[in-house]
Amino acid sequence: MNTVGFIGGGALAESIVRGICGKVFAPSDIFISEIRAARCEELINRYGVKASTDADFVDAVDLLIVAVKPKDAEKTFAALQNKIPATTIITYTVAGLKLAAVEKFFPENKIVRIMPNVAVSVGESMTAYTLNENAASIGETIKNFWSTLGRAVEVEEKLMDAVTGLSGSGPAYAFLMIDALSDGGVAAGLPRAQAIELAAQTLLGAAKMVLTSGEHPDVLRDKVTSPAGTTIEGVRVLERGGFRSALIEAVLAATEKFRN
Repeated sequence: MNTVGFIGGGALAESIVRGICGKVFAPSDIFISEIRAARCEELINRYGVKASTDADFVDAVDLLIVAVKPKDAEKTFAALQNKIPATTIITYTVAGLKLAAVEKFFPENKIVRIMPNVAVSVGESMTAYTLNENAASIGETIKNFWSTLGRAVEVEEKLMDAVTGLSGSGPAYAFLMIDALSDGGVAAGLPRAQAIELAAQTLLGAAKMVLTSGEHPDVLRDKVTSPAGTTIEGVRVLERGGFRSALIEAVLAATEKFRN
């Protein structure tokens, strides 16, 4: 893939551009269509990309990323019908929109449904993707592309709701946890700024250990939980307060809300 085009120039699109500009694609090979002229100017000045209120590039890019709001999705794809070559890979980040709804507009294209999360803005997104039948041969290409913005994993489309409840909403759970841990630190005497830094880096380090060690989180927890020590005392209080159950229920509630 040598060129990429975006339909929609909002916060998510900009986060993706920030991650790929000058690394995966040259600025001159990134095209953005955004209805707000002032926003186009911002993106041009910030990244050196090509941005305009038109979408006259859609017949000339290898990869198209549609990043619009769900309410605008149908009319956006309808407007693009018969304008995109069959060789163009179409990806979209529209929550809840099934592949079949997009395939009716582009029956010959390779189409990929994507669910990144807010951490794409710092290059640490957990992105899930689902390929349509036409796109079965480009799985590695899609994985490699989204891996430049964090991690990427292929899932069955029926699991996308669960992905939304877990990794899509997950950063909010982590922010809440960091805030609560820092409150505990402040209550114990730490200055607020230090408490937040300690809490955030602690979660970052723990996450990295899980991802790089290949060990189950329970195994890693046991390694830092000494008999009759301070850590097991803290774990005991969390278990008594239903911490684990609350997180499980949060994922299930978010998943169910998305389905409804």
